[in-house]
Amino acid sequence: MTMAGNLRRVTGLGRVGGLRKVARLGRRRSRVDLSHHARSPLGSSVVNCVAYLDGVRAPAAGDLVSAVEEVRKHRRGFVWLGLHEPTNDEFAGVAELFDLHPLAVEDAVEAHQRPKVERYDETLFAVFKTVCYVEHEQLTATSEVVDTGEIMVFVGPDFVITVRHGRHGSLGPLREGLESDPGQLAIGPSSVLHAIADHVVDDYLHVIDSVQADIDQVEADVFAENGARTDPGRIYQLKRELLELKRAVVPLKRPLTDLAEHPVRVVDPQIQAYFRDVSDHLLRATEQIAAFDELLNSILQAHLAQVTVAQNEDMRKITAWAAVIAVPTMVCGVYGMNFDHMPELHWRFGYPLILGVISGICLLLYRGFRRNGWL
Repeated sequence: MTMAGNLRRVTGLGRVGGLRKVARLGRRRSRVDLSHHARSPLGSSVVNCVAYLDGVRAPAAGDLVSAVEEVRKHRRGFVWLGLHEPTNDEFAGVAELFDLHPLAVEDAVEAHQRPKVERYDETLFAVFKTVCYVEHEQLTATSEVVDTGEIMVFVGPDFVITVRHGRHGSLGPLREGLESDPGQLAIGPSSVLHAIADHVVDDYLHVIDSVQADIDQVEADVFAENGARTDPGRIYQLKRELLELKRAVVPLKRPLTDLAEHPVRVVDPQIQAYFRDVSDHLLRATEQIAAFDELLNSILQAHLAQVTVAQNEDMRKITAWAAVIAVPTMVCGVYGMNFDHMPELHWRFGYPLILGVISGICLLLYRGFRRNGWL
């Protein structure tokens, strides 16, 4: 038997084994949408499995194997499998069934990947960082502002596999929105990829708007009357959270540009034009993050300058009072040396005269410092 025949035989056996593993997984775990909290048992990695024919949701096939067979039998449509934090064993059958590249499978299971788009033969693998704004009553030096997760997307000729990590970024509402537009779904799996990219980038813009409110509040506090007493830890915390947001947004610029400008086999030309719009939104988000970073730097420098000015004012006040107190200290020190022969030592009016001189000099010093703004 030729080498090509052996390869087809081995691949066929692998896919049969994959079908059996996935079938057992489908029977063992209920497929539920995590966006519906009442139907979301913890530990279920299979979120949903749906077959779409001509953009219309096909009747429930029962499991992933049946859905794949239904799509491949009609030679139109695709299967959308949604997973949430699957284990290696759970994802092994899916990888065999759809012939996914081992490197992409490893990235999808392990998570903590940089946003990217990679091509493996006829499969496109995309990684998106999802972000969520963490609500808080008052920003402190330890407040969490931005929470991140990940969505990995495998796109093939007749399938879409989404692997989500993190407790936010549910694709349930996105799926419902796409199902309300069969014409868009009929284009193929790339329509789902575009919808996910657009959804993720829109979330970036929403989070950026919320972060701007925090920055505006910190800016108002810094330039308030007692701005020098503002905790600088709040500014540093915002810069750290902004860096987390930047790591999610900025690396996605190159992959989206490639999807918008370079032809990809699994991306329909109709959908490719839509990626340019998503790329424009991402550019807006990138520019706003860069502007926020510069603004926070300016706020921090202004705060440090205010602290320096406040310290100088305190030092001037201390110096002025020290000068006023030095007069009676010096005079009393001189007349406290107990020498027998000292001017006006035995004079009847010497004591009130000295007190008057001390008071007069202290008053003149006080008025001078007060006029110059030192007191």
